[in-house]
Amino acid sequence: MQFTRRQTLKFAGISCAASALAGALRAEGDNSPAIAAVPFALTTPMHIGQAALRVRELDPMIDYYRSVLGFNEVERTARGVTLGVGTVPLLDLVHKPAADFESPTSAGLFHIAYLMPSRKDLARWLVHAALKQVPLTGFADHNVSEAIYLSDPEGNGIEVYSDRPKDTWVWSGNVVKMGTEPLDVDDLVALTDTTKSDFEAAPTGIRIGHVHLRVGEIAPARAFYEQAVGLQPTQDARADASFLSSGGYHHHLAVNTWNSRGAKERNASETGLDWFSLTVCNPADLEAQKTRLRAAGYVLVEMENNVVEAIDPWGTRLRLVPGEA
Repeated sequence: MQFTRRQTLKFAGISCAASALAGALRAEGDNSPAIAAVPFALTTPMHIGQAALRVRELDPMIDYYRSVLGFNEVERTARGVTLGVGTVPLLDLVHKPAADFESPTSAGLFHIAYLMPSRKDLARWLVHAALKQVPLTGFADHNVSEAIYLSDPEGNGIEVYSDRPKDTWVWSGNVVKMGTEPLDVDDLVALTDTTKSDFEAAPTGIRIGHVHLRVGEIAPARAFYEQAVGLQPTQDARADASFLSSGGYHHHLAVNTWNSRGAKERNASETGLDWFSLTVCNPADLEAQKTRLRAAGYVLVEMENNVVEAIDPWGTRLRLVPGEA
């Protein structure tokens, strides 16, 4: 069977291209925004490392991430399971069987974005998802990247994307062009065999490219993630969202108030994002972050191996992890 754009959308549970774009617009906002062996997103002074989710049903969640994204089990403990590729950990599933489901209007996770090492890998994954009839919620061309959206069985948002070569990104000063336009699915799946899936496991180079959060207000989110943590904005100031990065990436972190304006502190006993990490390559940068965070009065927790956990204004936990310079 040869996939056309219409057939791909049908298999994905989306009736038309307009619905796909609408889903992406809901995921990224109306005005939002061939790579090397090591994606550019991971070569910057700071980049996303891991994330952890509090989940009620552990085994179904493991099965989902194995079958849909091709992750394998890296480690199992009394608290839950770490999934990733090979021995590289990407996603912790923390088992909380008595947890209530977090409200989609609270602060917390909007989505975790998994960056494919190449556009062909994204195409292979899309055919795999379509043949498995995985429900997808949106497709979009963001100018700097091509993205597909979905949600796991407990409602945690997922983006699967590939970056366009960074020399094709359009910058105006410190602002990068990031739109939300229809994804050319036909052109994408032309890179692979659409008659069968050859996506038996996640490619070894897949990583978390960015994390997108729901917050109660933009100003305190920027005070924490921009002024104290040190990420830099890559979009013009907006009242409802901010996109931040390190080292000229389009964004390692996004925050928005689209569904969560006015949200108060999160309930740590509910499902959703438990923590996520930023790898900080320069030890001096990490020390400067700690100094700024303490001076601003944010809660800091010293952990093993020089890891520091900082808590944002809504109780979302950010781990600052030393990396290689």
